[in-house]
Amino acid sequence: MKKGILGCLGAIVLFVLILIFSIIGGYNRLTRLSQGVDSQWAQVQNVYQRRMDLIPNLVQTVQGAANFEKSTLEEVTKARAAAESTGVDANAAPSDPAKLAQFQQAQDRLGAAVTRVLAVAENYPQLHATENFAELQAQLEGTENRIAVERGRFNDAVQQYNTSVKSFPAVLYAGAMGFQPKPYFTATAGAATPPQVQFNFNNSPSTAP
Repeated sequence: MKKGILGCLGAIVLFVLILIFSIIGGYNRLTRLSQGVDSQWAQVQNVYQRRMDLIPNLVQTVQGAANFEKSTLEEVTKARAAAESTGVDANAAPSDPAKLAQFQQAQDRLGAAVTRVLAVAENYPQLHATENFAELQAQLEGTENRIAVERGRFNDAVQQYNTSVKSFPAVLYAGAMGFQPKPYFTATAGAATPPQVQFNFNNSPSTAP
């Protein structure tokens, strides 16, 4: 009888120990994956910041071209200000889908404004003849590519994390430990379609002094 009770107690203790170690292991894995998401978020922030740092120089450079569309420059300046004021944490990925959507909307608007500036600049050969503009254009185009890459890597990190949060047995305790699913970047509407730019100049650039 005693041996039977001891055997049952031993089995219970063994089960509890296995459960505890399983939870500890799961917690450590979720922590590691969550930190991976935050680390990749910081990379996303870095490339977005790189783009914002280049814009003042871009605006200053194209302002030197006669008759350059004033509304285009105003648009990119306003879009930059809006992107800077989204209020997201640079070191921790947002857990609120609405917050990430707001951040993405502001950044996509800024990207579209930069694209328009570069597209309008195609009508100004004198700009392309300057070394500063050519370098800025190359840096901005390279930055846009890096943004796409880092956003993709961020989504991959989020997918790994969310899969673990929603998998058994982590799904039983993840929420209680503060591990909630994180939102993804979504594909930008119309991203696969080349932008259509309409020019409306009061004076033709080719006749400008």
